[in-house]
Amino acid sequence: MATYKQLLAEKEALEAKLNEVRETEVAGVIDQIRSLMAEYGLTPDDIAPRRGRGRPAGSSAVKKAEHAPLPPKYMDPKTGKTWSGRGRAPAWLGKRPERFLIES
Repeated sequence: MATYKQLLAEKEALEAKLNEVRETEVAGVIDQIRSLMAEYGLTPDDIAPRRGRGRPAGSSAVKKAEHAPLPPKYMDPKTGKTWSGRGRAPAWLGKRPERFLIES
């Protein structure tokens, strides 16, 4: 049976061989990619376009549509304040909110 030190030495030898083989294969793949890019006239931006910092394009329009104000459902006749029915209920609504419903 192999000892711990022998197994570690085999592991290191295998890792070195793996790195060497990977480097040669990666070099061949890179050459192949470069030749295909030259053949088809591609640039690095065609393959992986650069993204700007921040949110992805188009996300701001979606967010604005989601946060559009809702029409009010309840109104306080004394002050004219309204509430859409979302979030924390105002104190003027009391225990019977149906009294303040806005007729649509």
